Amino acid sequence: MKRLIVDIGNSRIKSAVFDENNSPEARNFERLEDLAAYANKLNFDACLVSSVNQDNELLKEILAFEYLYLTKDTPLPIANGYESPETLGVDRKAAVVGARANFPIGNLLAIDLGTCITFDFLDDQNVYQGGGISPGMSMRFRAMHQQTARLPLVNFPNLEQIQLIGKHTEGCMQSGVYHGIRFEIEGFVDALKQQHQDLKVIICGGDSIYFETLTKDHIFVIPNLVLYGLDRILTYNVNKK
Repeated sequence: MKRLIVDIGNSRIKSAVFDENNSPEARNFERLEDLAAYANKLNFDACLVSSVNQDNELLKEILAFEYLYLTKDTPLPIANGYESPETLGVDRKAAVVGARANFPIGNLLAIDLGTCITFDFLDDQNVYQGGGISPGMSMRFRAMHQQTARLPLVNFPNLEQIQLIGKHTEGCMQSGVYHGIRFEIEGFVDALKQQHQDLKVIICGGDSIYFETLTKDHIFVIPNLVLYGLDRILTYNVNKK
């Protein structure tokens, strides 16, 4: 069974086609119309669309094919222990489902490095417990520029150019953002490992490539983890019918 997965995030549209035999290659799109044109050329048996910012009624006008729209009421292969499930982002649920697809047992922490950084914990009883949210890399750079009088808008350079001690203003900002996120990740993981010794950590998202150096025996980088989770959710719902 071929499955088309569409993930509409805050800054990009990602898609992937899954089947039983290969690892999918993700594709990025700027506009929904481009995604629709691409999908119309494909042959697939089922589709799931996840969106953090697009209403399903609008999507139906552009995407002229049948799909399952992920909502807070869509059945999941995990239990939800979140105290406000109606406010839980679909991307956060997909991240922990994707983590469980890669690691069938144990306590899991999924860290998604996107527009925001999300930390999501799934316990060894397959119950989603919650986590944390903080500003992502681009948001931190923009905030410093927009909320001060003199700080420039800085881009992230090659990792080789990052120093712990910045030698000029841009370098200090780059160091502060990169090492701030790095130490935040390491601190969160270390604190949670004090409570759950068998914790496995999966880092994903568009900015995960900058933090591959954190990979250890219990920390893994899987950039398209959310797509894998969405595929697992789709498969779960197809099999329930």
